[in-house]
Formats: sequence, C-alpha cells, structure tokens
Amino acid sequence: MTTDFTSIPLVHTIPGAADIAVERHPYASEHGPLGFDLYRPPQQNTPAPVVVFVSGLPDPGVVALLGKPLKDWASYVGWARMVAAAGIAGVTYLNREPGDVVALVRHLRDHAGELGVDPARIAIWACSGNVPTALGLLARERFSCAALLYGYMLDLDGATDVADAARQYHFAVPPVGLDDLPRDVPLLLVRAGRDVTPGLDVTLRRFAVAARARGLPVTVLDHLEAPHAFDLVDDSPATREAIEQVLAFLRRELL
Repeated sequence: MTTDFTSIPLVHTIPGAADIAVERHPYASEHGPLGFDLYRPPQQNTPAPVVVFVSGLPDPGVVALLGKPLKDWASYVGWARMVAAAGIAGVTYLNREPGDVVALVRHLRDHAGELGVDPARIAIWACSGNVPTALGLLARERFSCAALLYGYMLDLDGATDVADAARQYHFAVPPVGLDDLPRDVPLLLVRAGRDVTPGLDVTLRRFAVAARARGLPVTVLDHLEAPHAFDLVDDSPATREAIEQVLAFLRRELL
C-alpha cells in the first residue's frame, strides 16, 4: 500500500485551530486567474499579519501525480489553521508555476484593506523542496521574517546538491545567491537531525554557516532526532516542541 502524503495530518496542533474557517479569494498572475485560501484569526479587530505558505512545485504537476494541489494537503491546511489560531492569518494558494507566488504577495499588499491584512507584516513559511522558491521570493519582495523547515537551500561554492535534487524531485530553483538575500530579515532554519534526503542536510548546514558569515540574522533550530517531514511522521514531545518554537518565532516577529 502506498502512502497518501496529501492526507497526512500534522502530529501536533494548538487549541482553536480546528475551528478556523477558510475564505476563498481570487488573484491574477501572468498565467491567468488563480485562487488563494485565507485562514483568518478569530475575533480579529485590526489588520492581521500574514504567513504565506510557499510552494516550489507547479500545481498542475502535483495534481496529476497526487490528486490535489499543495494548498489542499492536510498538512498545509493544518499549518494555516494553526497560525490563524495563534493570531496570524495563514495564506495557501494555487499556482501554475512556482513564480506565481510573487503575484500573490503583491495582490495581498495591493488589496490588504479589503482582505483585512497588514501589508507591512508578511512572513513566509516553506519546507523541503519548496525552500529554494522561498529564498528566491526573499530576494524579490520585502518580508518580516521567514521560517524554513528541513529544506534544500542554495548551492554555494560550486556545489550542485540543490540542482541535482531539483532535477530528481522537480522543484524550482530560482537564480538567487546569498548576496541577493536581505541582511535584516530574520530567518529560522529548522534542521531535522536524522534527515536522510540526499544532499539536503549538507545544503542546510552549509547555508547556515555562510549566511552567518555574511551577517544574515539566522537562527538554527536543531531537532536532532527528527526525520524529514517530522511534523507529519514523528509524534514525539520533541517534535511538538519544535512546532511550538516555529509558532513562537512567527508570533515574536509578526505580533
């Protein structure tokens, strides 16, 4: 029996997350009309900060292979509801190409008033092969912070680990280098100490060292006993604590 990764829920959530409702909104990209889901914090009286959950994969390919777009995976719905329950709006979205996220972010800013969100407090969250797209987005748009979980980072100093993995797993790798990243946007890197995904851990550790040497505000959260995708597959006290620390980072930077 094959595992349906699209239906695996998070191993941990917080009170109130299950009660968060979703609003569906349109946005326009160069590939035509698309849509996004807005998970709004309860009892919101002022414009809410936002976390955008970044996809580095084209949805048509994801749907053809796995039956549903990334925004409808149980894990993404779970994370978006959880950040909303923590007081931050969560946004998941459809794309035709990974670069459509730029149009989404600009739409959120341009329509912030009608959406009830704060255009000055937008963060991004990404994991695994979606992280290179998030890094490319950081180089193009202004954000408050970024949480990057067990992800491929950038190829540095002639390495090809990320490019090799992208060819195997079909995720996007925008042409961005360390010098393109802002030096005043806090980055949380969550490392899974038992991640055996080929080439991933070495890219994360190499990036952390190089980014700190260039003065980027990087925090590394080491979940030493964790496998890849620990938030889905490792129901342990350490994983629950790691998830809570990601939420605490987002709350600290956005609220």
